[in-house]
Amino acid sequence: MAEPKTKYDRQLRIWGEQGQAALEKSSICLLNCGPTGSETLKNLVLGGVGSITVVDGSKVELGDLGNNFMVDELSVGKSKAKTVCAFLQELNDAVKAKFIEEYPEALIDSNPSFFSQFTLVIATQLVEDSMVKLDRICRDANVMLIFARSYGLSGFVRISVKEHAVIESKPDHFLDDLRLNNPWLELKSFAESIELDTVDPVFHKHTPYVIILIKMAEEWAKTHDGNLPSTREEKKKFKDLIKSKMIATDEDNYKEAIEASFKVFAPQGISSSVQQIINDSCADVNSNSSDFWVLVAALREFIANEGGGEAPLEGSIPDMTSSTEVCLFQVVC
Repeated sequence: MAEPKTKYDRQLRIWGEQGQAALEKSSICLLNCGPTGSETLKNLVLGGVGSITVVDGSKVELGDLGNNFMVDELSVGKSKAKTVCAFLQELNDAVKAKFIEEYPEALIDSNPSFFSQFTLVIATQLVEDSMVKLDRICRDANVMLIFARSYGLSGFVRISVKEHAVIESKPDHFLDDLRLNNPWLELKSFAESIELDTVDPVFHKHTPYVIILIKMAEEWAKTHDGNLPSTREEKKKFKDLIKSKMIATDEDNYKEAIEASFKVFAPQGISSSVQQIINDSCADVNSNSSDFWVLVAALREFIANEGGGEAPLEGSIPDMTSSTEVCLFQVVC
């Protein structure tokens, strides 16, 4: 039975449950609810943030009717913060919304601790002096801050944050990572126990493509000074080598090996970007460290002491044409 769709089903497909949970736990403060701020907050409210606070001490004027669709003629002369907040609340009643009728510049000067309660502060149309003060306040409170100012069809956006860790919810990597260019001991031993040049056609067509690729990579390396294919021409020749081992046209396992041959060409070890994070001094964790740096420290320890220079395996097994007798389940588990 299919799972029922949630209210945020479409965006869950984009940034996953972790990203949505972060949105729903967030508390957003908007300073000045003109067209730039109102539009920004509208998109966050539709996305399902936890709560919003609109701070603006001005009243709705006739000029606002031409650039802010969250106000209308009936709201002229009324509190802009209250009007915009009510409109946003109608867009998504699951979001907690409140407003403060006060000019942001005055609030920054009189009550700087007010901003420490938020996850994110979005400040629009502020003068430079107030921006500098607010930046210092938010940095001291470790609150993320976004400045935005629009001038007709142009404007700027600036982000001010001490540190912000981003974890990709849908990383661009192969989940069935079996280190085919550097197999671990048990997998390598298993591959060595299988002979590809068997006379048994049934066994030949049910040898898992993972084993085929490991064997072919070893054969290639022996005749190329221990190196694996790197150029486009070499990769093509490697595929031809796999194809030459086929003894029948209906051997799906060899076709799978050819299609998955790119996994052999993947670089070994840790990428430079990940290594840079591991080497960061912030990786020395303490009781005040965020979950992100605790994970980085654990990864660093694993690579140094257990992984042999490699990160942990994802652990899943890819689909492959194989008989029960030659499966990889015993090796991976």
